[in-house]
Amino acid sequence: MSEDVLSELLRPLRLTDVYHSMWQAGGTWGVRGHDDSCAIVHYMIEGGCVISFDGDSTPVELREGDLAVFPHGTAHSFAAAHGVQTTPLSALVPHLRPGESGIVRVGTQPYRTRMLCASLRYSAIGEPGLYSALPRIIVLRRHMLHGEPLLLRTLDSLPFEMGRTAPGARLVTLRAFETVFVLSLRIAMEQLAEESPALRALYHPGISKALMAIHGSYAEHWTVESLSRKAGMSRSVFSQMFRELVGETPMRYLTMRRLLEGKRLLADTAVAQQDIAQRVGYRSQVGFHLAFRKQFDMTPGEYRTQGGSRDGRGSHGLAAPGGRPGRQGR
Repeated sequence: MSEDVLSELLRPLRLTDVYHSMWQAGGTWGVRGHDDSCAIVHYMIEGGCVISFDGDSTPVELREGDLAVFPHGTAHSFAAAHGVQTTPLSALVPHLRPGESGIVRVGTQPYRTRMLCASLRYSAIGEPGLYSALPRIIVLRRHMLHGEPLLLRTLDSLPFEMGRTAPGARLVTLRAFETVFVLSLRIAMEQLAEESPALRALYHPGISKALMAIHGSYAEHWTVESLSRKAGMSRSVFSQMFRELVGETPMRYLTMRRLLEGKRLLADTAVAQQDIAQRVGYRSQVGFHLAFRKQFDMTPGEYRTQGGSRDGRGSHGLAAPGGRPGRQGR
């Protein structure tokens, strides 16, 4: 069930492109990243580095073989040691188009640190609330990856694949990084659940069943009672546990799931607007209209006219530390 709910959680994100690069570093070096609306992965091939966040005095050390995942691309710095002077990312990285690869060298020779970086771009239209609640960084240590042959083989193959220009190379690279991202979250659910309420929710035997129902069958007429029965829990315990782990009530989470799906359908002009309310679980177009306007400060018709333009995501060249404004505290 946990793997199923993870699939349903990630399905609406609609991963679209990947920016990737190989970093080589030596001597005393440091890079200061920026906020970026994407998911980031860093894999330490050789050597190590220290990750730091603004306003947080506790650095995170990455060693050879470690994998770090930033679900929100939260802005951070990475350096040879904590407290060293950093260079802005924009001064080091040229603009690249999606699918292009590059090598970035920082510091002085010999370059004894090598790190594989990628930013996964996805549409903001369908981002579920629980995904937003994931921690700003998930660190998978080398020993945690030993039992994951598919993940390790993919990581080991990426440096070679990134440099290829064969037909389909861009799509292959995107799918490979998607595999790394999904497998990383699965390992985190299984081994790091206690470190994050959102990960605990995904792995909880009862709450995960309710989340699966909400994500996979959002158009059904769910109530707190029916969701608690789905979870195999009493109504009171279910409501309390859901809010504690997910961060909001079951019905509020269901409403947002429906509205986000409504946004996705509105962005698809092949779908008749008058059919959307029923498809996402509303019994009337008026109810959907009012809920949509209250949440997004515009009507469904206005959103369709704008073509979902407010959800567009820019790109910033080579993959490197980034994040979304307001998420630095996660």
